[in-house]
Amino acid sequence: MSTESRPVTDPLTLAALDTERHVARGGWDQPTRLFALVPTAELVAQEPQLAAGLATHDAAEGALSAVEQDDLPDASGIEELLARIAWPDQVAGCAVAVERIVVPPSAERDLPDDPDEAVRAIADHPDRQDVRLLVAVHRDGSARCLLRQRAHDSDDRVALGEDIAPGLVHALRATFDA
Repeated sequence: MSTESRPVTDPLTLAALDTERHVARGGWDQPTRLFALVPTAELVAQEPQLAAGLATHDAAEGALSAVEQDDLPDASGIEELLARIAWPDQVAGCAVAVERIVVPPSAERDLPDDPDEAVRAIADHPDRQDVRLLVAVHRDGSARCLLRQRAHDSDDRVALGEDIAPGLVHALRATFDA
């Protein structure tokens, strides 16, 4: 088995990595951020002045660019927000960045029944970990999940997988079913 790293070349992974790094530059304690992923060639055709700021891989066949969605509707949570989203045909994919607190499974077993008290207990837990998830999906159903930990906050320590956040993947895929 080879341990050599291979360059990332698929458009969805490249767009997810670029978007995660963009979000990371804003630091921690950010609100949920939602992005449309659009074909870069179409974006540059409509907005030629954007071409100068694109990375080399953005010129590749099938490249995707993230366009942040401002003025998100009020929602009680990420699930409700995504349930309200439907993308036009020009959007090839979408991505969401959310921050979460995770605790060891043993801590979850001892949480209070009251939701507000449970949130406080998690936030105050000595073994809590702050993480940011960036989940990107393509209209074809493919998905990429990235996970950054506050305790290991560097671009070379971001985990990449397809099933890190299956609930978010499912919710994002549903935005294309409308």
